[in-house]
Amino acid sequence: MTVVAIDGPGGSGKSTVARELARRLGVERLDTGAMYRAVALRALRTGTPVGDEKALTGVAREMVLELGDPVLLDGEDVSDAIRGDDVEAVVSTVAAHPAVREVLVSRQRDWIAAHGSCVVEGRDIGTVVAPGADLKVYLTADPSERARRRAEDERAVASRGRGGERGDPAVVRRSIGRRDALDRGRAASPLAVAPGAVVVDSTGRSVEEVVEELWGLL
Repeated sequence: MTVVAIDGPGGSGKSTVARELARRLGVERLDTGAMYRAVALRALRTGTPVGDEKALTGVAREMVLELGDPVLLDGEDVSDAIRGDDVEAVVSTVAAHPAVREVLVSRQRDWIAAHGSCVVEGRDIGTVVAPGADLKVYLTADPSERARRRAEDERAVASRGRGGERGDPAVVRRSIGRRDALDRGRAASPLAVAPGAVVVDSTGRSVEEVVEELWGLL
């Protein structure tokens, strides 16, 4: 059994690298960020205040979520919806609630136990979810490059009719800065380099180059 934990801030390339590494390993990938986004989306749709920790914890417990391609929430494909402006605006608030994180971390650990070998990506995988992972990676990149990548992702979502007017790198960079501050400053499971993690900078590098480096560490 081989568990790879990939942490890092938004736009560092976690999802793309994790997806390709999982493909090469022939294992499943878990995007834990999608779980918090799903809670945020369901809260918005049900009128649940994102500041109400108790109510949000109920949402996290009750939602029926299938993670993969596509992401299904209560049977609906929400792959694009969880990347929308409305979710982006509140997901950090949702993710900061300790009780919500407790529910989702439990779900994540159950998923890992059920799948065995896997690649898991997020912001607290190596520090909290799977500190005993065989390989722990903290993936980062220059803020300008992270903003450019995220802007490209947002334009792709917008082109499919979701997300509104998005994709301005300057606006995205400010948004990423706010998200970084919230993720690193929250009391519960802040974004941090896990003990024993390998820090990998993806700035100016192709996905193949980064994946090859990680492959060599296994």
